Amino acid sequence: MPVFIVSACLAGIPCRYDGRANTCAAVVELVRRGLAVPVCPEGLAELPVPRPPCEIAGDRVLRRDGVDLTEAFERGAQRALELALRHGCRRAVVKSRSPSCGAGRIYDGTFSGQLCDGDGLWVRLLRRHGVEVGTEEDVAEAVREAERTNTDSNRS
Repeated sequence: MPVFIVSACLAGIPCRYDGRANTCAAVVELVRRGLAVPVCPEGLAELPVPRPPCEIAGDRVLRRDGVDLTEAFERGAQRALELALRHGCRRAVVKSRSPSCGAGRIYDGTFSGQLCDGDGLWVRLLRRHGVEVGTEEDVAEAVREAERTNTDSNRS
């Protein structure tokens, strides 16, 4: 049974706004071992790839040209949450700074590369439902903890 839900771009799937992936070897290995389910909330919202970049500005998700995509991002976040819950995932490894997947720090909505405190829309939902969230920047510790937990439960 999967332990993690992970951002699909970290699993090597080219679903980023610019059509690329943010492949993280540790996440790819989690998926390969059947310990993680990759998902892209923006893909589940049926947003095109590639697409213009988006950032959270206040309580809205806006494209660089000002088009409001909040409803699409919320729809994708809800669908991604449902997949996490359906698979029983209690941990997530997400792409840092993203308007969907950012955890703790996201772009500030000015499209200037500046960061601010906050979470992406999917991460907000995951946290509200008790899913532990980390980013690709701290995946190694999450993997070690999951392996310890799996080893301990296999001994029981």
